Amino acid sequence: MDEMRHVIAFLIKFLSTLVVLGIILGVVFDYSVGDVVYISFGLSAIGYLLGDLYILRRTSNTIATIADSVLAFLVIMYISSIVTNEAYLVTASLLGASFITILEFYYHRIVPRRENERQATNTNENRRVNNAKFQTEASEDLAIARPDVRNAKEENNHDPNTNKV
Repeated sequence: MDEMRHVIAFLIKFLSTLVVLGIILGVVFDYSVGDVVYISFGLSAIGYLLGDLYILRRTSNTIATIADSVLAFLVIMYISSIVTNEAYLVTASLLGASFITILEFYYHRIVPRRENERQATNTNENRRVNNAKFQTEASEDLAIARPDVRNAKEENNHDPNTNKV
């Protein structure tokens, strides 16, 4: 079940990155479909492993988004320099990283929150199960069954300063 959540989160990240980079790199900068898929997969894989599983879990959404922005710029720049002879590598990388940053900001707000809700639900279920082992039984059988057997004479002779009755 845990693996499935990672697969779904990665697929959401990959498909959204593919759409964004397909528009920017494919349409605006005329990259081939194969190059866009290659860059999107590389960026999604590195971004998910480093940004989402490592940085986001230890920091805030803002820090993780900034880290993903720098990572997106470097990955797009590096892979683009390998697969294409584009003259505007820096411009394409900056523009792609800018839109990926916006995407990542919303991605971090949606996907990890779902995982945290599931973990919280699992934790609550575990607490319920564990509490059941130590729960004590309480009833109303603790009421006094017989009246007080002391007589009134003994109560009046009781001295509060001593322990004698």
